[in-house]
Amino acid sequence: MKRFLYGIDFGTTNSALAIFDEETKEIHSTIIIPSLIYFYQQPNPGNAKNYVVGEEAITAYLNDNMKGRFIKSVKQVLSRSSFTETRIHNKRYNAADLVALILQELKERADELTGQDCRKAVIGRPVFFDDDDTQKDTLAQTRLSKAAALAGFDDVRYQFEPIGAAFAYEKTLLKQEHVLVADLGGGTTDFTYLILDPAKVGSKNRKNDMMASGGIYIGGDSLDSAFMWEKGTPYFGKHTQYEATPGKILTVPKSLFANICSWEQMNFFNGPRIKKDIEDYYYFSGQDRKFKNLITLIDHNLGYSVFQSIEKTKITLSNADTAMFSYHNMDIDIEEQISLPVYEQIIAKDVNRIAAYLDDFMAQNNIAPQNIDSLFLTGGTSMVSSIQALFKTKFPHVNVNSGDNFKSVAKGLAYSGYLFED
Repeated sequence: MKRFLYGIDFGTTNSALAIFDEETKEIHSTIIIPSLIYFYQQPNPGNAKNYVVGEEAITAYLNDNMKGRFIKSVKQVLSRSSFTETRIHNKRYNAADLVALILQELKERADELTGQDCRKAVIGRPVFFDDDDTQKDTLAQTRLSKAAALAGFDDVRYQFEPIGAAFAYEKTLLKQEHVLVADLGGGTTDFTYLILDPAKVGSKNRKNDMMASGGIYIGGDSLDSAFMWEKGTPYFGKHTQYEATPGKILTVPKSLFANICSWEQMNFFNGPRIKKDIEDYYYFSGQDRKFKNLITLIDHNLGYSVFQSIEKTKITLSNADTAMFSYHNMDIDIEEQISLPVYEQIIAKDVNRIAAYLDDFMAQNNIAPQNIDSLFLTGGTSMVSSIQALFKTKFPHVNVNSGDNFKSVAKGLAYSGYLFED
């Protein structure tokens, strides 16, 4: 019987699994799904699973008129000690429970292809789940380990995601190189500086080749949140005024709108106290039309569809000078042309933070730009024009390479079987 190893890249936006044949030492196949979970509005008593994962979650969400619980970016709650659990259909789900649903879906699809119950996996993790906070990082790792066990994996090793990306790139090389790998995903941006050598592919000990790793808690979701704050929230009443007491006019607190700019908060933005506050603001604003959009957004669980429009705008601006930020649903009407300079200004703060972190990373690890032979960029956020410009400006003498932005990490993790040689 063939032996298989699964390389799993559990991502904020998408998750991928590469099936590695341990006999042929080759990738058998790769699966990729959106990191989405949808719980039906009405549980089906005859069906033990009242949820769907991946592409089917989007279809079910739309077919259910967007009335159930739609959960996205669950990876970002792994390090959040403030998130303990959420109730869905009178059942409690903690962070590990939610992550396990996605890992289990990947495992079931892969097992169907291999015909085996594979329990051996190398699972990727960011260099830092939440910047340099050791306590949060430990919490996230503990939760991820528990999720892996719940999903049916009992022989697991963990590998930094950018190292996984590096090993995928190494398979394409003809000679030894000093490589700076940047993995720009939905939740984090991770860097690894290492020696890659095609002669060492599959070697058991690569510790001496790993010269430096680091990361920052900024990714594609951060860019989307910044865009939502600047261009989205005005359509949901960010500047709404209300009459607090007779003759006293105030503006609705900005903190209210921060909640709809962050997916991990929007997923659980349905408490009775918040809803009561929103209804009061709406009443005392004289039923402001744009503020009504906020109520519609929350009551009908439209967050995912709004962020889909933001994502589409971002992707378009990766290859064009202008894009339409367009959203029309349930009396919410947004149609605004966004130029590339405007978009770049919106995301500049986050891009500058990535640039500053990269400078610190290189300085602290004594990495001289002239010693870098090549750059390898992976992850969906690496396609953003400002990110591309950042690397080309900092390293004008270095070739910028990229692989499959959504499968490279999973494949590289599958090539990390040496981790099981204890």
